[in-house]
Amino acid sequence: MTYSVEHWIDGGPTPGGGPPNPVVDPATGAQVGTVATADAAVVDQAVRGAAEAQRPWAATSLARRTEVMFRMRELVVQHTDELARVISREHGKTIADAVGEVGRGRETLDFVCGISAASKGEFTADASTGVDVHSLRQPLGVVAGITPFNFPAMVPFWMHPVAIATGNAFVLKPSERDPSASNLVARLYQQAGLPDGVFQVVHGGAEAVDALLTHAGVAAVSFVGSTPVARHVHRTATEHGKRVQALGGANNHAVVLPDADVEHAAKQLTAAAFGSAGERCMAVPVAVAVGPVAEPLVAALKARASALVVGPGDTAGTDMGPLITAGARQRVIDHVTAAVGAGADAVVDGRELVVAGHEQGYFVGPTVLDHVTTDMSAYCDEVFGPLLAVVRVETFDDALALVNASPFGNGAAIFTSSGAAARRFAHEVTAGMVGVNVPIPVPVAYYSFGGWKDSLFGDHHAHGPEAVRFYTRAKVVTTRWPGSAEAAASLSFPSTTG
Repeated sequence: MTYSVEHWIDGGPTPGGGPPNPVVDPATGAQVGTVATADAAVVDQAVRGAAEAQRPWAATSLARRTEVMFRMRELVVQHTDELARVISREHGKTIADAVGEVGRGRETLDFVCGISAASKGEFTADASTGVDVHSLRQPLGVVAGITPFNFPAMVPFWMHPVAIATGNAFVLKPSERDPSASNLVARLYQQAGLPDGVFQVVHGGAEAVDALLTHAGVAAVSFVGSTPVARHVHRTATEHGKRVQALGGANNHAVVLPDADVEHAAKQLTAAAFGSAGERCMAVPVAVAVGPVAEPLVAALKARASALVVGPGDTAGTDMGPLITAGARQRVIDHVTAAVGAGADAVVDGRELVVAGHEQGYFVGPTVLDHVTTDMSAYCDEVFGPLLAVVRVETFDDALALVNASPFGNGAAIFTSSGAAARRFAHEVTAGMVGVNVPIPVPVAYYSFGGWKDSLFGDHHAHGPEAVRFYTRAKVVTTRWPGSAEAAASLSFPSTTG
């Protein structure tokens, strides 16, 4: 039995656009459904409907908006298992990993349940005689989110709750590879009492993306994906007068110093490299072993990676599921083959893994490469798969220079028992998010998420206070109420000393 996923526009499933795309279960390689593909006309329909719904929503009180967000949070809690099953079926990640994804996305709903405090302005009395000044933030209008396959719930949740709570309408274009979670979220918003049209979903590929980037009715665009596409999104949307935050690729490094707890570091790096089959922008694909820690670290990584169970994400006991497509699987295999041919040592080699009963699935086993050099594609590229490259350096200074030389700057981590080394690393590393003995430093929702260098295009990071600023614009109001002794008007430029 297969299913069809349509757009969600103005409160219900909506057909239209080009021929549907297949939806595939990556654990079996079999088609399980189809998803609609939006063309410019469908995008226009969604944006126009959103604009019509946004005006009364923006005029809705903060108290009412907060009520909707509280109800939405509770509905997400109630439907976490359902969301997780949908994500696992289309993405391939384990059920436990999908539950964790939904939980981290729900943190943004927690944050916006306090939107009345997060969106407060400022007030200054008597800035000049009888003159008061106050500031406020107002919604932009219709905003869009373009999100990746690897977190079909969490990444959109970083965007739409903040945008909606601050009075905008939101048009989501999720990945066409795992589209069902977005439509389920739309149904939950409707149940929570969000007016129809405030949250729209359009499916599809590049045509839908470009239609959103160029549509005159879209005021801002949020994007998460690869660096080349992030560049395109940023350039195209800004050329069309939009505010843009475009989060690009990553190649996160974790530095392990000789004074680190090696077993702790190996345990954390194994989870960070192979969780969700490495398909995370905050995965750790590079371990930088400093000096004498290399040998014990590689031995510990070998033991832990070899013990992982690979299989379908919905099977009990599975640690790691498949990659999203056959092409993604082959890309990882090609990187490993090239690195081994160039002199790297495959300490754990997952290229030949076959999962019994799922021979057509897109599986690659956990792979640990030692003696990787910086000219190998397995180091330079964002592999986005279950591959951990170990690079050996002699000193802490060498490690820091290596991390800072990367064109990516999403996240970086250090494992050490030295507070001085950790503090220096945190201050000097050129990355937007830093972990100290924490391998995946994804901030909680009341902080903001974002990288540096080629990992972010635009001025604003995602979720938290930065997102409130991104989805609103500032206004300053200067007020005087004339009294019995009204100040005289002057043709000179007004001064606050009066």
